[in-house]
Amino acid sequence: MRVKIVIVSDTVSAGTREDLSGPALRERCQKSGWTVGPTSVVADDEHWLARLLTDFADSGEFDLILTSGGTGIGPRDVTPEGTIEILEKQLPGIGEKMRAEGIKHNPRAILSRAVAGVRGETLIVNLPGSPRGAIESLDAIADILAHAVEVLHGARHD
Repeated sequence: MRVKIVIVSDTVSAGTREDLSGPALRERCQKSGWTVGPTSVVADDEHWLARLLTDFADSGEFDLILTSGGTGIGPRDVTPEGTIEILEKQLPGIGEKMRAEGIKHNPRAILSRAVAGVRGETLIVNLPGSPRGAIESLDAIADILAHAVEVLHGARHD
């Protein structure tokens, strides 16, 4: 599976904070045998994020785009809105599964507004911004991601 990681963070994009989630996600994806492209960083801007996700999804280079950050309820948290703007199909069960598993480790996980869906033949999943939250959320859904991508490429559900 070909994966793109997009970090959504004002502070990381401004260079005032180190990205810790990107390297953690890269390592986790590579342990699963997935090929990971260069990590991209974008500020918490709904329209810039939507444009970036559109470019990556429409390029045909990636089967899965993982975003990290901007899924909370803060005033600058707009990742779900930027993602929904460009999705062709939403997959609410993925966000529900991540939240259900997340609250077992951290009760605040219920505040996540992470969404997932499809654009073309690319699956897009929002993950929390913290390295721990991002990895725990990815672990909650990792087993279904390969199947979802196979179905996007024409495989049957059997």
